Amino acid sequence: MMFTFKTSCLRKLPELCRKHCFSRTCIQAFSSRLVLGIETSCDDTGAAVMDETGVVLGEFLHSQKEVHLKTGGIIPTVAQQLHREHIAHVVQEAMNRSRVTPGQLSAVATTIMPGLALSLGIGLHFSLQFVRQHRKPFIPIHHMEAHALTVRMLQPIEFPFLVLLISGGHSLLALARGIDDFLLLGQALDEAPGDTLDKVARRLSLTKHPRCSGLSGGQALELLARDGDRSKFPFKTPMGQHYDCNFSFAGLRNQVNMVIKKQEQVEGVEPGAVLSCVNDIAAATQHTIACHLAKRTHRAIMFCKAKALLPTSNPTLVVSGGVASNQYIRKALTVITDTTGLQLLCPPAALCTDNGVMIAWNGVERLRAGRGILPFDQEVSYEPKAPLGVDITADVKEANIKLPQVKLNIPD
Repeated sequence: MMFTFKTSCLRKLPELCRKHCFSRTCIQAFSSRLVLGIETSCDDTGAAVMDETGVVLGEFLHSQKEVHLKTGGIIPTVAQQLHREHIAHVVQEAMNRSRVTPGQLSAVATTIMPGLALSLGIGLHFSLQFVRQHRKPFIPIHHMEAHALTVRMLQPIEFPFLVLLISGGHSLLALARGIDDFLLLGQALDEAPGDTLDKVARRLSLTKHPRCSGLSGGQALELLARDGDRSKFPFKTPMGQHYDCNFSFAGLRNQVNMVIKKQEQVEGVEPGAVLSCVNDIAAATQHTIACHLAKRTHRAIMFCKAKALLPTSNPTLVVSGGVASNQYIRKALTVITDTTGLQLLCPPAALCTDNGVMIAWNGVERLRAGRGILPFDQEVSYEPKAPLGVDITADVKEANIKLPQVKLNIPD
């Protein structure tokens, strides 16, 4: 859908922009289809306005991190209330910064799956009210698809490519063959790596550590691990005898908890105190998670090559999601991509975590392709649990691929 304004006033744009002090990006806004993206899948309320070339005209994010740090984890009802309180302001601020009016939008894209039900509901309810008021097309977005495709906003990556999505709620490997065409190769069987990192950080009472104030659990562990000796606590890498691409982190967390309990006894402190060996535990935990992710990714690469699913020229691994911001994990994955001849691409840290920009971009991709665009009056429901693509994890397991020895000499 193009603006009627564009046809009648295009030649007057420079004059109008000088008169009203519009920026260069604002000129672009009037000559391109525009998408508003809205994200509320978990604990961040995000919105962004983007044109169809991928230029972000305005964005805004309200983070709930400080609230949930105080409560020791995300409480869904608290997240829901904070979304409810802030979503109108977040969207309005993104619109204000873009200098775009609702009437100029071509569509609204919103996360409807997967995520926390109470959080998804707030975003969907607001978005449906918005599109019905302004009579705009609605584009429902799969949160994991959005993470997978964000990197295409930054550089022209052709399909197919391999994707590793790692966050507080998800861990999966998939082959992206199109904007809505994925083959699922492996996924977490219990908890996600970000969840494990947060739980270990809480067990270590890192909110009491002077260097970790205001940091998430994963950020705190990464910081302390830099000064730790990972060899002090050689945790066992999960699923070593399972020749598939699935993940499991709950068993590792139990290993870590047992070590923490033992060290508390050794140091003669009660649970809740910060251990003197906290840096070493952080380093060993992070290293084991990195190794697990790297080995499963290595098998996924070997499977895709064996089945000719990746291009022979410049095959790519895209890593996204909140945990993709961890530099140590990126280094571990770089060892694997260097060994297997893939290029490793990660969005900037600000785009790895949940945000409105990635939702707007997914909307742009769908708008361009004409896929998944709904009329403003169509009923839509959210889906807290939603698989990504076609599940071929059984085929991966049946391939029974044993990995060659690769030394993960990850520099600190």
